[in-house]
Amino acid sequence: MIRVIIGILAAMPASAETVVAARTIPAHTIIAPEDLAVKAATVPGAATLPDELIGMETRIALYAGRPVSPADVGFPSVVDRNQIVPLIYERDGLKISTDGRSLDRAGPGDVIRVMNIASRKTVTARIGIDGAAYVGQ
Repeated sequence: MIRVIIGILAAMPASAETVVAARTIPAHTIIAPEDLAVKAATVPGAATLPDELIGMETRIALYAGRPVSPADVGFPSVVDRNQIVPLIYERDGLKISTDGRSLDRAGPGDVIRVMNIASRKTVTARIGIDGAAYVGQ
């Protein structure tokens, strides 16, 4: 005879912390340590460590006491809307460069639309750390 032991564990809610805005923070603001607070609550999708957010730039306004999501912040912008940026295509040793106009504000790694000034065509480009817009990568 085979004995089967089934253990039933009572699910206890896990104690977790959620990062909230300590004050109302306008969009496009670099987050400082005093801008954040930690609240003992579990909010799905909210940040749990303030260190992940400090030094980042808010993409939207953050309101005091409300949870902060990692999607609400990003790397500080290096390109502003309507700024003239180098528009670069690199592939297999070929490099083509021209001027483009950014159609959005963006930080390194963000993908935005950029208008080629010479042809007036709009392309999708990834912004590099140097502020250039890279297409075809």
